[in-house]
Amino acid sequence: MGAIQTKPDTRQKLEILSADAQYDLACACGTGEADRRHRGPGDRWIYPVSLPNGGQSILFKTLISNVCVNDCKYCPLRSDQDLRRCVLEPEETVATFMDYYRAGKVFGLFLSSGVTSTPDGTMDRLLAVAWLLRRKERFRGYLHLKIIPGASDAAITEAVSLASAVSLNIETAGEKHFRRLSDKKDYLRDIIHPIKLISELTARGSRFHRVKQTTQFVVGASDESDRELVDYTWGLYRRLAMDRVYFSAYQRGLGDSSLPGEVSASPEKMTLTREHRLYQADWLLRKYGFHAEEIPFTESGNLSATLDPKEHWASRHPERFPVDVNRADRLELLRVPGLGPVLVDRILKYRIRNGSIQSLDCVAPSNKRLQKAAGFLKF
Repeated sequence: MGAIQTKPDTRQKLEILSADAQYDLACACGTGEADRRHRGPGDRWIYPVSLPNGGQSILFKTLISNVCVNDCKYCPLRSDQDLRRCVLEPEETVATFMDYYRAGKVFGLFLSSGVTSTPDGTMDRLLAVAWLLRRKERFRGYLHLKIIPGASDAAITEAVSLASAVSLNIETAGEKHFRRLSDKKDYLRDIIHPIKLISELTARGSRFHRVKQTTQFVVGASDESDRELVDYTWGLYRRLAMDRVYFSAYQRGLGDSSLPGEVSASPEKMTLTREHRLYQADWLLRKYGFHAEEIPFTESGNLSATLDPKEHWASRHPERFPVDVNRADRLELLRVPGLGPVLVDRILKYRIRNGSIQSLDCVAPSNKRLQKAAGFLKF
């Protein structure tokens, strides 16, 4: 492990930690410039975030430290790498964030860290920041805390009591695949148990039911199939009421050479396409009324690289089309390739006001998506 740097000032530490933040692709999965992360003043990463009212604001995201004793083989910050390491003190983190917040440049904080010593020792640092913000600064805004794998139940409970949202990366679909990623961490003890505990603490009707829980898969580092990832995602939503599952494409060349993702013949572009397809499948599960067993896969157990999952499903179910745009209910319309929730709601409102629709031009300007949808509809 590289030596811990004790001399850099706060700005230098932030520059180091900002450079290392590039390896976390969470919130960087948008399709346009407005959806992606950007460097802000002082080399800090800032993230556009969609708000419940439909607007956008900016999330300040930082590591407490890039020191890590873990051996996660996909991570370039793992313990055997020779890097310039540093640690932000809780007071430094709070002062920097509050400067941004008071200036109106950010609306909330996403706080994570490498494992500096023990899981609970690292949680103490994260919780110290949260405590200073909530108790000393009286900050009542958005605070997302990353739970450290292997943290104690007490530390997790305190984090949930202070945060607006918490997350712990599930990393991969099951213990067998996880063993390829780490020799130190135990999947059931360090990953699954904390995720289940958070679910219990934030369940509907509980004291902390307003706290959101998310997780993330690292896609392509191990040898799991898309089918396994989708099945696990479905289970997280159905059994644990997870608020959101994210997918981060493994960045080849940054991990240990023994990983399946390193020796795979698939080019980097294919890994990013795979991430994109998983997000589309996730959207079908969360917003379109699909069940996991309805998501179509190729013979290899992966999502199609050429068709989005909904179009792939439609091609396998010709008996369901064409859909009568003037008679179909919301769920039937959501199954039509090219139609999303916003457009379906417009169709339903137009039908109520006008009785019938003669063309999709009645509800939206013509584009490629509408032209695709028209092929699956009858008027």
